[in-house]
Amino acid sequence: MYYLGLDIGSSSVKVALVEAATGKNILSVHEPSNEMEIQSIHSDWAEQDPDAWWRYACVAIKRVISETHIDVSNITALGISYQMHGLVIVDDQGRPLRPAIIWCDSRAVDIGKKAFQELGVKKCAEQLLNSPGNFTASKLKWVKDHEPAIYNKIYKYMLPGDYIAYKLSGEINTTSNGLSEGILWDYQNECVADWLLEYYNIDTHLTPTIVENFITQGIITQKASQETGLPAGMPITYRAGDQPNNALTLGVLNPGQVAATGGTSGVIYAVTQKATFQEIRKVNHFAHVNYSKTNPTVGRLLNINGAGIQFRWLLKNTAATSYQEMNEKAEAIPVGSDGLVILPFGNGAERMFDNRMIGSQIKHLNLNRHQDAHLYRAALEGIAFSFVYGMELLKKDKTIIDELRVGNDNLFQSSIFSETIATLINQEIKIYNTTGAVGAARAAGLIDGDFDTYTKNINNNDYVMSYHPSKDTTRYKNAYKHWRNELETILKNN
Repeated sequence: MYYLGLDIGSSSVKVALVEAATGKNILSVHEPSNEMEIQSIHSDWAEQDPDAWWRYACVAIKRVISETHIDVSNITALGISYQMHGLVIVDDQGRPLRPAIIWCDSRAVDIGKKAFQELGVKKCAEQLLNSPGNFTASKLKWVKDHEPAIYNKIYKYMLPGDYIAYKLSGEINTTSNGLSEGILWDYQNECVADWLLEYYNIDTHLTPTIVENFITQGIITQKASQETGLPAGMPITYRAGDQPNNALTLGVLNPGQVAATGGTSGVIYAVTQKATFQEIRKVNHFAHVNYSKTNPTVGRLLNINGAGIQFRWLLKNTAATSYQEMNEKAEAIPVGSDGLVILPFGNGAERMFDNRMIGSQIKHLNLNRHQDAHLYRAALEGIAFSFVYGMELLKKDKTIIDELRVGNDNLFQSSIFSETIATLINQEIKIYNTTGAVGAARAAGLIDGDFDTYTKNINNNDYVMSYHPSKDTTRYKNAYKHWRNELETILKNN
């Protein structure tokens, strides 16, 4: 028997098939082969066609079925991971009324800021655990204000994963976890934050029916069966945003455990218990995949926009031909990069700096001493230092970091990057070779609530290695202090 997992990203749709009993990944594919188009008719907009996600999902599912030669009747459940914070709006026939406003669209920033000021810090902190920010609720308000004719046709709003679940099942529903990702969940009263919708003058009946996670949320229709090749009647049993799902994929379920990713941007996702946090403007809080009234686990998400994009920029704009070459050259340079400092924050406003834009900066470049290898090392160190800085912010605000787990497909493959973080936080970093689609597939089997077996399968199938703190901490601490002083000087004067 098998489980199938979908991961609806903004660059591609990934599909994975896993063995139900062991969690072993049988096959993973993605569509399209190049990146999906993001429409940006204004500089701060980012939109995608929801039906493009569906088309690519159908192609990828059919590929998995064809390339594995399995009997589809042996696929017993399906899980969905998806890009967070997006907004899909449909009419009463379930047809999208406009392109989806996706996670990296920033048109609703000012709407969220105004709501935060007028609703007040106390109410937002205690009930939303967040500032309304530039999330789904605020994006829906933007549609109401700027596209009233479209708003008046809305039957329901959805998150991206809700739309794919609808295309598979014909049922429009959502989860409390998903609503929390859109800043639409009232943690104090354990219900939809209708008061926020009312503040925005949005009809509360636009919220879909809420279903729990790890239960049958819908079943594959005959129409969806024809389009995907999946068996009609198969249940959809799991749905979560990509970062909570990534944490689950790595076995991060309990307070003290942290999942991190170091791609174009960087993410630190720490599991903790529900509380009133102070840094709600800098850090987001979402109901974790195993959140319940009796087990109120919350994921604290700190995002670093300027991370791997800095290293990629150097690859494109220096003579290096590969990341491997850059890493090898960087390893020949001592810790601290001979005084060279790179601040990697050149990918827009940074939330952890109160949404300030400080840019990517190269400091103390000595034209007689420093070479390309110094730039590569300083970039890796600068990105690693930004992760450490973010973790210090989390620790100051009620977050315990006892265990750090990461995937094997990003910056954490670099020994310089991983050893720098491990040394400065004095914590082992465990590396796992897995993906969000694999995690979503395995999660489809969690209808029995057996998280222990789920985690055991991760350890059996995915563990690669660990990075440990260096015994020589002085050089790392001095380099970080030098980098942090440069950053704080800029923040003070910005």
